[in-house]
Amino acid sequence: MLEKVLPHAMLKAKPNLESRIRTLKRDWAIVYDMLNGKDNNGFGWDEHRQMVVVEYAV
Repeated sequence: MLEKVLPHAMLKAKPNLESRIRTLKRDWAIVYDMLNGKDNNGFGWDEHRQMVVVEYAV
């Protein structure tokens, strides 16, 4: 499918997908630690409003 959409890009799907998955895992780990870590520095999750909340000073 990648070859059909970008015929001259010479991209291989597997390495590109694996790279993207690694990036998403790293980014998700940062967000997870920010919200659930021991020292979350004022960040939190408001379950009622379904959004990230933070102290004004942060």
